[in-house]
Amino acid sequence: MFRRSRILQAIIPALLTTACASPQPEALQRNMAPNQHPAAGSSVASIPLAQAPNTSVADLAPPAKLPEVQAGTSEASDRSFLTAAGQLDPGIEAFARELAEQRSIPIDHVRSLLLEARYNATAARLMAPAKTRIRRSWVTYRGRFVEPIRIRDGQQFWRENADKLALAEASYGVPASIIVAIIGVETLYGRHTGDFRVLDALATLGFRYPDPSRPERAHMFRNQLADLITLDYMGKLNAREATGSFAGAMGLPQFMPGSLARYAADGDQDGRIDLHGSVSDAIASVARFLRLHGWQPGVPVFAPVAPPADAQSLVTGGLTPTLSWSELEAAGARVTQPGAAPKWQSQALGVVNLVDEPRNTVEYRVGTPNFFALTHYNRSYFYASSVADLAQELERRMTAAPTTAQLNTPVER
Repeated sequence: MFRRSRILQAIIPALLTTACASPQPEALQRNMAPNQHPAAGSSVASIPLAQAPNTSVADLAPPAKLPEVQAGTSEASDRSFLTAAGQLDPGIEAFARELAEQRSIPIDHVRSLLLEARYNATAARLMAPAKTRIRRSWVTYRGRFVEPIRIRDGQQFWRENADKLALAEASYGVPASIIVAIIGVETLYGRHTGDFRVLDALATLGFRYPDPSRPERAHMFRNQLADLITLDYMGKLNAREATGSFAGAMGLPQFMPGSLARYAADGDQDGRIDLHGSVSDAIASVARFLRLHGWQPGVPVFAPVAPPADAQSLVTGGLTPTLSWSELEAAGARVTQPGAAPKWQSQALGVVNLVDEPRNTVEYRVGTPNFFALTHYNRSYFYASSVADLAQELERRMTAAPTTAQLNTPVER
């Protein structure tokens, strides 16, 4: 999801509000000896779940959030996390003490990790606000993700993992095309998962956030750091070795520590969750995340509707659909695929605006609850629409009857 290029600064605020953004870790089981880490080199490890992937979704509600850590402050500088005497900075020490008390973690364990955290100048630079405003372009954004390489490699990923995708779709009701599209957009099917040490990235953004006007962002990253330390203490991952994006997102689906703890799934049923090494776990985790954020099986991402002429007045920009079909119809919306009343007409709906400032155009669509489930993975309307469009193209190509030549053509790498 996160590449080291300047153009990303135009979309970083949207990219950060993902599956990985703010969830807190589950109430972790205490039947494991603390600080028993996975094997060296493994960054995302065992998170036992109470339910198997094929359990009914009614039984899959995520655990309650743990209380947030309020202590700690941030400053826009590259100042060390340590004092001249080699101790934690007073603000970081306060964070450590509150975290230890809140989550019953020995203070020495918390301190030992924080003492090893190092400021990452690249993470801070990539998170810094752009000096000039970059105009939003839906066409440009879409073109970065709905493009030949992701389409070609997405078909290959689908074919190679057809059984895993079918199981996740049967278990959670999320189509294979959507799961493949998200993994394609996030990491190009696991090719780009990030090489930042997560401990350093989260400490940098939690205590040295480069934009002092956004204290809430630093607070969010401090709590993701708290989640990382909690998971490390319980032996669920190794915080010293975990790698990911410059914002701390990990694995094929780019889950932040809190999302990993609350929404990830053990797709291969081996008793642990590995979002880097297990494609089954990554696929099941994407599906579980979406279902727990409101995905409705059998409903399209966009309703087959032509929006009303005054569509902009109905745009809220939020993450929750608020309109009924009768309200949209009264405002002038019309169905573009007439027939028997489909399931989407009974769902809450929302008008989506896809703005292209350089071209001075706006494309309007009508999103169903499934569109808004995608915005919980990433708050950007551009992101959710690109995932939907890539999924649609993958679905179209996968359902077309392949020729023998196509089946025997190797995929270039």
